[in-house]
Amino acid sequence: MSLNLNPKSYPNPHLLVSPAELAGELARDREKLFLLDVRTAEAFATGHIPGAVHIDLWGVSLIDTDPAPLRSFFWIIEHLLALRGLSNDRRVVVYEESSGMKAARVFWFLEYFGHPDARVLDGGFRAWVAAGLPVTTEAHEPKATSWHGTPVAERLATWRDVQARLGRPDAVILDTRSDGEYYGTTVRARRGGAIPGAVHIEWTRNLDETGAFKPADELRQMYESARVTRDREVVSYCQGGYRAAHGYLALRLLGYPRVRNYIGSWKEWGDREDLPIEMPAVSGQLPAVRTS
Repeated sequence: MSLNLNPKSYPNPHLLVSPAELAGELARDREKLFLLDVRTAEAFATGHIPGAVHIDLWGVSLIDTDPAPLRSFFWIIEHLLALRGLSNDRRVVVYEESSGMKAARVFWFLEYFGHPDARVLDGGFRAWVAAGLPVTTEAHEPKATSWHGTPVAERLATWRDVQARLGRPDAVILDTRSDGEYYGTTVRARRGGAIPGAVHIEWTRNLDETGAFKPADELRQMYESARVTRDREVVSYCQGGYRAAHGYLALRLLGYPRVRNYIGSWKEWGDREDLPIEMPAVSGQLPAVRTS
């Protein structure tokens, strides 16, 4: 019996790896793989996949996508990844507890920097443990490299890129935040609301009940029914580029050719009073929350 390496029928199945596939690759040639555990340091210390290197970029965010701060931000991310031992000659597998937004964001960084072979562990560490695969508390000091990325500009959106696409029929803005954030009842910037014309699909809808990505046909139906189609350029946003990266990964799995992550996202857009917003109409009652 042959193993179906693409049971969920993604056009780009190579962007994910199952626990069984990863275990097999590690058994064949561990040196060809570079595992990045992006959970908290406490979770990593409690147990991780043998040979994994820890990095937690949670909170290392950007709220100004003008050229100078953008360059500084990416220099920091590039430097941190090189310090952990990243190189272009090893396949990178990123994982967290599930197929979550932290793993998706690091995956997006790798794609933006032009890494030739980056993937996410589908279902994350939880799926690895559920499969009965080995876990260790032993950690080794990573060897820093001189790695430098080659940015792929088409995978990034700044506020200027978003502004230029407002109202264009060949582009769609994807809001991956919660209902409260989208409708403006949960305010996490100077202003609440949404980018005008944005389509709202919360990032959690990409996942099944186990925390793994849904099959391609379910994802495709969800996005296409919301007019997020392959023939349009998609710009994904959230609060700070994490959930937006998850939408980016879901659409890359589906083979969408033009997808960007607006990493400044709502924190930048909502704070800038010179940029337009809208307050989408809500049916029912959502609680009003301000978190900033």
